[in-house]
Amino acid sequence: MGDNRQIMALVPYALARPFLFGLDPERAHELTLDSIATLQNTPARRLWSQPQVSDPVTLAGLKFPNRIGLAAGLDKDGRCIDGLGDMGFGFIEVGTVTPRPQPGNAKPRLFRLPQAQALINRFGFNNAGLDAFIANVRRSRRFRANGGILGLNIGKNASTPIEQASVDYLAALDGVYAHADYVAVNVSSPNTKNLRALQSDEALDALLGALQRRRAALVRAHGRQVPLFVKIAPDLDEAQVRLIAEALKANGIDGVIATNTTISRDAVAGLPHADEAGGLSGAPVREASNRVIAALRAELGSRFPIIGVGGVMSRQDAIEKRRSGADLVQLYTGLIYRGPSLVKACARALAAR
Repeated sequence: MGDNRQIMALVPYALARPFLFGLDPERAHELTLDSIATLQNTPARRLWSQPQVSDPVTLAGLKFPNRIGLAAGLDKDGRCIDGLGDMGFGFIEVGTVTPRPQPGNAKPRLFRLPQAQALINRFGFNNAGLDAFIANVRRSRRFRANGGILGLNIGKNASTPIEQASVDYLAALDGVYAHADYVAVNVSSPNTKNLRALQSDEALDALLGALQRRRAALVRAHGRQVPLFVKIAPDLDEAQVRLIAEALKANGIDGVIATNTTISRDAVAGLPHADEAGGLSGAPVREASNRVIAALRAELGSRFPIIGVGGVMSRQDAIEKRRSGADLVQLYTGLIYRGPSLVKACARALAAR
């Protein structure tokens, strides 16, 4: 394993990608994260580092160095914050973390659809739990010392009944609050049974109300207000988006992340792995994500912070996210297919606007 990590760090992504794509997708994912975690605070980090584009913007009381961030799900346990930050991100979101450790769904649970520049995953919030997550976050130093913004993404354990979901979200909020620049509330993963039911009007209103009340207590305890963002799905109609927007405003939520992966398979029908269960990400979710972003902007007005994510595979895709109404843009699947150069290209494109 150690030798593989050293080799991965020494190879430019354009050359490493054929090797990684020759491996089982989850094995490639683990090898890459292991390499970054091992080498992120050594001189070897220079091999993937690139300057952070300066394009500062202030949203929800936070000053973001630039508008390009890493979406949650890549680094679920927060092991690689400094190393990933060296790729030039203005902000990084890690998680989703649940209060208790859980293995997630059975393998295989990650599939590539290269013809569509897409992935399907059904990980199911696999993570080492809140205590390990916080320990990893506390070990990261350089990214935030250099002005990077860190978002911590929280969810519920699969074994917790949906009727008791708020118990897990409140426990997770309590745990991450002191260590986060913002907290993202994930109610939109398709890989935890019934989780998306929390996006319905009554359930969402109840959950957000509980989180807002708990945050008020945490503000008093810690002496600072950490913004709350909610991550929603792309598989929503206009009426559902309208109800979510109303719940966000009514409960004093600071921002929204649009969107998570899609359960639709229309764009990949007939391709290998297209029928696998899970969330589809990458290019096929771009249009649905942009549609939800535009609908949210229409409902929320010009000043409500929106983070756009889904299908950003090029600088032009990042620009389209901004045109749709997103203030900030996140990458995940595009990073897998394009490598760190996509971060700089997108950040430069948005700075030029």
